[in-house]
Amino acid sequence: MVPERGDTPARVRVTSSRRGARTARTRPLSTDLDEQTELGDVYLDGLRRAQLRLGLTVLGLMVLALGGFPVLLSLIPSTRTMTLAGIPLPWLVLGVLVYPAAWLLARGYVRQAERIEAEFADIIGAGRDV
Repeated sequence: MVPERGDTPARVRVTSSRRGARTARTRPLSTDLDEQTELGDVYLDGLRRAQLRLGLTVLGLMVLALGGFPVLLSLIPSTRTMTLAGIPLPWLVLGVLVYPAAWLLARGYVRQAERIEAEFADIIGAGRDV
């Protein structure tokens, strides 16, 4: 039956992906990963994108911090000769403060990467319950 011009089908609006909802899948998602199906590739691409985004964010923060310091020194010349406890500010920042900052960024990166992997494992593991 062909709908007439005035007859329009009812519109359906999707408002949530309902991640917690059960699906009618009969095979686990891990099988799609093992067999390298298209669906498995979609899940792996999502994982890779999340990891790449995290890595680029951390790299960008480190580049911004280390690249911004020479800019600060060139824009504000008094910072080149400033001293704290007899140590020149550039030496103090580059020789002492960079390492704790790098450690904090690395720690944050590892925590976020583990969270991303745990979420991925939960999604894949959820398919095994069906």
